[in-house]
Amino acid sequence: MTTETSSDMPKRILIIEDNSDLRFMLRRAFEGAGYVVSEAANGRFGLEVTARDAPDLVVTDIFMPDLEGIETIVRLREVAPNTKIVAISGHMAVAGYDALENARKLGADAVLRKPFMPRDLLRLVAELLAGDGLRRSA
Repeated sequence: MTTETSSDMPKRILIIEDNSDLRFMLRRAFEGAGYVVSEAANGRFGLEVTARDAPDLVVTDIFMPDLEGIETIVRLREVAPNTKIVAISGHMAVAGYDALENARKLGADAVLRKPFMPRDLLRLVAELLAGDGLRRSA
């Protein structure tokens, strides 16, 4: 799996996740795969980091304080339309509402339900960054 572009620049990933333990684990997995990683604990800070770092891909949780993931995805699509987005959540569909399906409809390129194995997320991210334009769930 390669994480570099044709100009040999490592791909940049932003993790937006309020759980610091999960954020740390994801950072280690992505850095171990050769990505340059930024972090944000909520969507509001994630948008600031996006403006500063121009990530190639954003992994965002759905349920977080300050600015939740659905609104973050909508705003990311406005300010960074070419950035790939993976939405993650551990919440199951309730009363016919599935937050991950809603995230997909509003702009996420892929969704992944927690808990997941880091290798599954790494594989999904590599596919998206390689240009696999399919919108999918894993």
